[in-house]
Parts: sequence; C-alpha cells; structure tokens
Amino acid sequence: MKYNIQYSKAAIRDLDRVWAEVFEASKSFNVTEKYIDDLMNKVEEKSDYPESGAPLYYEDSFTGYRFVVYKAYMAFYRIDGNVMFVDRVLFGRSDYMRYLHPGTGADL
Repeated sequence: MKYNIQYSKAAIRDLDRVWAEVFEASKSFNVTEKYIDDLMNKVEEKSDYPESGAPLYYEDSFTGYRFVVYKAYMAFYRIDGNVMFVDRVLFGRSDYMRYLHPGTGADL
C-alpha cells in the first residue's frame, strides 16, 4: 500500500529556504530545481514502506520521527494511518531536535 505524503507548513517553508540556499550556491535555476526534485523524490521513495526510514532516537527513546537524508538535508516525518506527515526539512548539521520539539530544550 502506498502512503499519502503531506507536508506541513513548516516543511514547505523549509523547502523554500533550501531552494534559496541551493540557488545562492549554484546560481542556476536548473540545478536548484533538480536538487529540490531529487530531495522530494527521496521522500516519495519511502511512501511504499515508510517504516524503512531511519528512526530518530533521543536519549535511547524513539521520538516518533523517521528521517530521510538527501545530501546536506534531512526530511523528518511521522506515520499516522496511511499518511506520512513530513514535519520539517532541515540542514543535517543543524540542532534539528530543537526544531522538532521547540520549547522543550530537546527533552522528549
């Protein structure tokens, strides 16, 4: 069964930011569009088997998130029923726990 993919408003803003960052570095619309398409295709690949995404653990506990890595970015998603909810798309070397659980100091 193929799962539906839904992007949160924050994830859409993240993709806009990724687009701007890649365009700034490449100065090419074609390179930027391909990068974004490839990143989203990487997420789409998980829609057949969403539990095949890497599970995200914090302090030995599963956070409920799984993630997909594409080059410098990570797409974080949750599974609910037959839907993959992509909550954030973040730079891999960022403090992503702070973004996934704001206001908690990354305490889950």
